[in-house]
Amino acid sequence: MKMSSYLQVAEDEGEEPIELPSEDDGTLLLSTLSAQFPGTCGLKYRNPESRTMRGVRLVEGRLHPPESGWGNNVYYCVFPKENKRKSDDHLENSTAKTKRMETKLKCSDLIILGLPWKTTEQQLREYFESFGEVLMAQVKKDPKTGQSKGFGFIRFASHEAQIRVMAQRHMIDGRWCDVKVPNSKEGYVQQVPCKVFVGRCTEDITAEDLREYFSKFGEVTDVFIPKPFRAFAFVTFLDPDIAQALCGEDHIIKGVSVHVSEAAPKSDMNGRGFNQGPRPPNNRDQKNYGGQYGGYYNMGPATHRGYY
Repeated sequence: MKMSSYLQVAEDEGEEPIELPSEDDGTLLLSTLSAQFPGTCGLKYRNPESRTMRGVRLVEGRLHPPESGWGNNVYYCVFPKENKRKSDDHLENSTAKTKRMETKLKCSDLIILGLPWKTTEQQLREYFESFGEVLMAQVKKDPKTGQSKGFGFIRFASHEAQIRVMAQRHMIDGRWCDVKVPNSKEGYVQQVPCKVFVGRCTEDITAEDLREYFSKFGEVTDVFIPKPFRAFAFVTFLDPDIAQALCGEDHIIKGVSVHVSEAAPKSDMNGRGFNQGPRPPNNRDQKNYGGQYGGYYNMGPATHRGYY
C-alpha cells in the first residue's frame, strides 16, 4: 500500500497550482478535489511527450494516477461544458460591462465659454481645483497678439468632478461662464439630459417622496411636480448616465407603479411642450402636459476643432 502524497492541481493552465493530498492507495478523492474547486468533475494533464491533454481515470469517486504515478505534473480541473459556458459568458459579460463603464466614465476636455479677457491659465486652474484635481487648464489666445480669445479648455481627473462642473454656471473674474462638452459644428453643446419624466404619479406622492426614492440611484438635484396636479413629475439627477439608465423602467413608490421615461425636448415631441414624456392615450387630464420646464440641446462629438 502506498503512502499518502501530494499532487499539484490548478483550475486552468497559467494559474497558480495548489497541492492536494492523495489517499493511502495513491488515488485522489473527487470530494477532496471539489472541496477546493467547486463544480469540477475530473482532472486532465498535458502529456510531456505529445504535449496533448490527457484525462485522468475516475472510478467510483476516486481519481487514479497515471501508470507512472502523479509525478511532478500539474493537473488541471475539468468542468461540465454547461458550467464552463456559463462561466465564460459571465466573464465576457462582466468584461464588456466593465469596458462600457470605463468608456462611460471617461473624462473629456471641456470648453469654457465667456471667459474674461484678463483671466490667466493659473487663475482658471485655481478656480476649478475647488471641484477636483485638474489635469489641464488652457486659455486660448490669438497667436499674433497674445490676447485671450474669451474661451478655454479644462480637463479633470475624475468623472464626478466633471459632471459637477457641467451641472452649473460659473462666476469667473466677475463674469458668468458656461462649461460644456465642445462641438466642432455648433460651437456649443449641453450635457446629456439629467432630467427624467415620471408618469402615473398619484396626488399622495410628494416631491420629498420622489427625492427620497430616487436618491438611492444617485444624487438628485431637483424634483418638480406641476400645479395644478397632472399625474406626472420631473426628477433631475446630477449624473446624466444615471438618468438615462432609469429610462424605460417601472418603479413602485408608496405602493404606486410609476413609469420613468426620457424628458424629451420640445423639438422631439412635435411641439407638445418641453420635457414631456410619451403622451398617454385617451387621457385628457394629461394632454398637453410639460409646460415650460426646461429643455435640452443635442450633444455632438467632443473635439477642440472649430475653436482655434
